[in-house]
Amino acid sequence: MQRILLYVLTNLAVMTVVGIVTSLLGLGHYTGGSTAQLMVFALVVGFAGSIISLLMSKFSAKMSMGVQIITQPRNADEAWLVETVRKFAQQAGIGMPEVGVYQGEPNAFATGAFRNSALVAVSTGLLEGMTREEVEAVLGHEITHVANGDMVTLALIQGIMNTFVVFLSRIAGSLIDGYLRRDGESRGPGIGYYLATTVLQVVFGFLAAIVVAWFSRQREFRADHGSAQLMGSPRAMIAALSRLGNLHAEGQEMPKNLAAMGITGGIGQLFASHPPLEVRIAALQAMQSR
Repeated sequence: MQRILLYVLTNLAVMTVVGIVTSLLGLGHYTGGSTAQLMVFALVVGFAGSIISLLMSKFSAKMSMGVQIITQPRNADEAWLVETVRKFAQQAGIGMPEVGVYQGEPNAFATGAFRNSALVAVSTGLLEGMTREEVEAVLGHEITHVANGDMVTLALIQGIMNTFVVFLSRIAGSLIDGYLRRDGESRGPGIGYYLATTVLQVVFGFLAAIVVAWFSRQREFRADHGSAQLMGSPRAMIAALSRLGNLHAEGQEMPKNLAAMGITGGIGQLFASHPPLEVRIAALQAMQSR
């Protein structure tokens, strides 16, 4: 909750500064005469989607991935899985997450709006394709995501980026529309405004995605580091990432669902939510050699 409040206050402060600069530059005229109204609209639209998505993330994950929550372990493997998550949660100082298993290729993810009531889920492919030590390292990675509040942080960063996309696209759209309407009429926005705003919202959206992806990649490094700390050594996490790379090389498709919360790597550069596996392994090896 403190993290959410901090980011909201930061966003309000930045938007206030932008609003003041907009007014000082005389751009208020291009917002329909009310920069404040546009700021409020941008904040609501920008944050609504990301906050709602965050609050529904556990429910959405369970439904879309078919996650079966382990309420009562049915076998030794499930009992080990739950106890491992419990051990790491205690070490990380967070509440016990829900633990689930779903059918799929090797992958895992953590999600949830609150550190003390998150969800950690692993696929059957991960459990079958890795050693227990490697699975343990993956669980440490996901628990670190929860302990660091990464899901909340990324949702709020996305909300901030959305807010600026909405605000700046409308400011720029109004400027373009005003330039095209040289007759001096001011009876509301014209077709140029709507076309320019739509195009600019897409363009700014791509730029915002680059920023969000960069933050996501940094948090993957932190989660790998956290797993190494929980395990007492980076060796198991290195082995887990290496095995994922080998599975990919053997032709097993990396799942893309919920990739932003999982351990699989992205394929782009600027838009990749995860660093390449070899880069993550190199970072862990550097940590190991210290």
